[in-house]
Amino acid sequence: MTEKATLAGGCFWGVEDLLRKLDGVIDTTVGYTGGTLAKPRYEDVKTGRTGHAESIQIEFDPKKISYDQILEFFFRLHDPTTLNQQGNDRGTQYRSAIFYHDEKQREIAERAKEKAQAKWPRPIVTQVVPASDFWPAEDYHQDYLQRTPWGYTCHYLRP
Repeated sequence: MTEKATLAGGCFWGVEDLLRKLDGVIDTTVGYTGGTLAKPRYEDVKTGRTGHAESIQIEFDPKKISYDQILEFFFRLHDPTTLNQQGNDRGTQYRSAIFYHDEKQREIAERAKEKAQAKWPRPIVTQVVPASDFWPAEDYHQDYLQRTPWGYTCHYLRP
């Protein structure tokens, strides 16, 4: 039986590229969540007016990797202290967020955020909010950095 995690940490290309490599991650889909518009497209989300975040939905095998381990990695692959910004990308669509799917995930997310705070000199601004509708992004966004290894990313692993 697999589980699902939904995360936002800036441009979804770089987040997906790093998370997909973890042992136990079965599938990744980039998309939009946390907003008000049904079936948003990139052209809508990039305006910052829909409330959506560029996000990644992860299907994982909890026998190989735990939700806690995914979140520990998540807090290393982006700067969770910058509000609505990662690298050159600015706007609420690039916010840091954990979209939890049940109470257990919420509790794990809050603990992971507290644990990560010890490693960052500034306050972590990552939102921990209930998951809402997830809308897959257009095909050209899926697996982007696998198809375009020289493409833009501002994500890298921190110690």
